[in-house]
Amino acid sequence: MKNLLLLLFGILCLTSCQFTETLVLNEDGTGRMSLEMDMGEMMAFGAGMDSAAVKMDTLIAMKDVLREKKDSIATLPVDEQKRLKAMENYMLRMNMDTEKGVMLISMFTDFTDISEADKLMKGLEGSGNFLPDMGSTTTTTSSEESKDVLGVSYSYKKGKFKRDAYIKDKEAHQQQLDSMSQAESFMSSMKYTLKYTFPKKIKKASAEDATYSLDGKTITLERSFLDYFKDPDVLDLEVELEK
Repeated sequence: MKNLLLLLFGILCLTSCQFTETLVLNEDGTGRMSLEMDMGEMMAFGAGMDSAAVKMDTLIAMKDVLREKKDSIATLPVDEQKRLKAMENYMLRMNMDTEKGVMLISMFTDFTDISEADKLMKGLEGSGNFLPDMGSTTTTTSSEESKDVLGVSYSYKKGKFKRDAYIKDKEAHQQQLDSMSQAESFMSSMKYTLKYTFPKKIKKASAEDATYSLDGKTITLERSFLDYFKDPDVLDLEVELEK
């Protein structure tokens, strides 16, 4: 989460970024989790600048990145190496079209059990320093520097789904809140959206302001990114499916 915030402060202070956490859950508990960052507003901000048009749609396998950066990874603490090793099955997609104002970055992974889904969020903390063409040099990050302050747990049993977000390190969380305070005005329009699709029609959900697809299987819930970071409970969600 800290590396994610550093990314935001580095390139998004003049505009905003929208996050969408997407889950597709199958009947047997398998599925796919993805996190997408829409930076289209940043593209719109730079539309008037004199620069060459860029169009790309690239899919990157994290196992290839880890192999390419193996020497740098070897210098990290053992815990960091294990965390990155766990990302081997992740995929990263970068879609950019400057003429159309499109800039989407998404990371996704398939899981065999919903409890594994939180690994996607954990993996984001360590991915930034090892992506190709994201900087002129490769740096390493200690476990203390990349300490994540928010956690998310997921469960799905007998037709009942639960998402529970929580603060993992209150002291580090407060430090990041203090760091963010000066940039709140720039980040006020940032949103964090949940879009979850289930194998059966939704019977009821804990979020009163959620919206639903026509078939009743997909629920969408949106919150301010700042509100979510300050109090992760605002995106806690419980869903019960029809039998």
